[in-house]
Amino acid sequence: MATTTVGAGSAARPMSPEEKKVILASSLGTVFEWYDFYLFGVLTAIIGAQFFAPLDPSTRDIFTLLAFAAGFAVRPFGALVFGRLGDLVGRKYTFLVTILLMGLSTFVVAFLPGYASWGIAAPIILISLRLLQGLALGGEYGGAATYVAEHAPMGRRGAYTAWIQTTATVGLMLALMVILGTRLTIGEKEFADWGWRVPYAFSGILLLVSIWIRMQLSESPAFARMKAEGKTSKAPLSESFGQWKNLKVVLLALLGLTAGQAVVWYTGQFYALFFLQTYLKVDGATANILIALSLIIGTPFFLLFGSLSDKIGRKPIIMAGCLIAALTYFPLFKALTHYANPKLEAAIAAAPIKVEADPATCSFQFNPTGTAKFTNACDLATAALASKGISYDKVAAAPGTPATIKVGEKAIVAYDGKAPDAKEQKARFDKELTAALAEAKYPAKADPIAPLSFNWFMIVAILTIMVIYVTMVYGPIAAMLVELFPTRIRYTSMSLPYHIGNGWFGGFVPAIAAAIVLAQGNIYAGLWYPIVIAVMTFVIGTLFVKETKDVDIYAHD
Repeated sequence: MATTTVGAGSAARPMSPEEKKVILASSLGTVFEWYDFYLFGVLTAIIGAQFFAPLDPSTRDIFTLLAFAAGFAVRPFGALVFGRLGDLVGRKYTFLVTILLMGLSTFVVAFLPGYASWGIAAPIILISLRLLQGLALGGEYGGAATYVAEHAPMGRRGAYTAWIQTTATVGLMLALMVILGTRLTIGEKEFADWGWRVPYAFSGILLLVSIWIRMQLSESPAFARMKAEGKTSKAPLSESFGQWKNLKVVLLALLGLTAGQAVVWYTGQFYALFFLQTYLKVDGATANILIALSLIIGTPFFLLFGSLSDKIGRKPIIMAGCLIAALTYFPLFKALTHYANPKLEAAIAAAPIKVEADPATCSFQFNPTGTAKFTNACDLATAALASKGISYDKVAAAPGTPATIKVGEKAIVAYDGKAPDAKEQKARFDKELTAALAEAKYPAKADPIAPLSFNWFMIVAILTIMVIYVTMVYGPIAAMLVELFPTRIRYTSMSLPYHIGNGWFGGFVPAIAAAIVLAQGNIYAGLWYPIVIAVMTFVIGTLFVKETKDVDIYAHD
């Protein structure tokens, strides 16, 4: 790449007050946009009950998580659309479009009737709004990271772009705090009924503030200078992905950086929250408080690792975060069980549960459309346990053997969902299973009030460790992605690998992990997905991705 006097000048001076002002404005707008996007993730259980009511509990969980992930699925398309726009006409204009699209699609959810009122139209509209949110977010991050990096002086890009990296976590934290405040004000029953709409309505206020903030921004000096010189790209998409020299870098950025970063990020925040609520039976308000506390403690580490990457490099920190996370997820999540629901841990050890059934009668219950009906006795038995967040082992039985749940020494025979008396059989089965679980001392829920049954300090400490992993992989990555690509196609080139990594590899962590748990029976089995992806990124990134901290990002070619 050729160097320019812009880069030299930037290296010779610190960040000016005006540049700090526009970077702060950019970061705040991005915080509000992440707030809008994450409301759905935090409220998955309630949204599932409101918009996917007819489905059985286990299928509802997966379907709701997939609706959440739908927003992530379209993020790469948003990256293409808005990345191209940002490289053609500028960063500031794109900012305004993305915030309007995100804010309006979120605000509408506050007034969207549920399944009980509008039937199938309600979830269809909800998913459509999620898709619009994903498109908007797909254009947001690349612009924000590029905008901030192109204002930062040489040798400080990691420190300044780290502020953008905090916005996703701060946005999640803001969502948790607004939801928690609403819950405590109106009560759980009212919140589940209608109060969950309040945080969505609040996004209307954030939208107005965000628009005002974005109007204060000036164009990126690097892009403005390049545009004045007539050196902007005429076809950023074909330049980014139609030429092997750049496409190769895009692929390495995806597989050797963002894929692993994404699964570590979503495991440490969203899957940890889902795990606490679904498998450890921690109530929603308590789980939100725990995650919020860990985020408050862990967020400064984004700035620490961003600044550290200016000194020792981006790559060593990101690779270390992926490797350490992969090596420690199993003990950390098992420790969560020990400290959040020790009665569950004790029950699993004292009275392990087995499902004995003919393997030919057991299905892989991954039902993204919600249309399949699982009526075999094996499927009904495993779904009943999964809905209660209980681990079990599958034991192959001889053909024709009725599916049976064994809780310790007690056996509960499952039922055929197609039998004429299926309703009566279900009532019998539910009653016997509930009684057997109670006799084996399987707790119905965690008890955050009892000090001997719920260790707040240790739970927050474990969650904070996982958030620190997030800060290691995420804090330096904006600077590294910006430095990988030239100015003329930077917005487009960096946005796609980032959003495929975070939208697909990361965004599907909860849904894929939940489906694996349902299939395998072990509540920890879902961790294999983020572990495998993190290890893949560690290997590819270590071998093939080059360090970038000393690259001159003001070069045009």
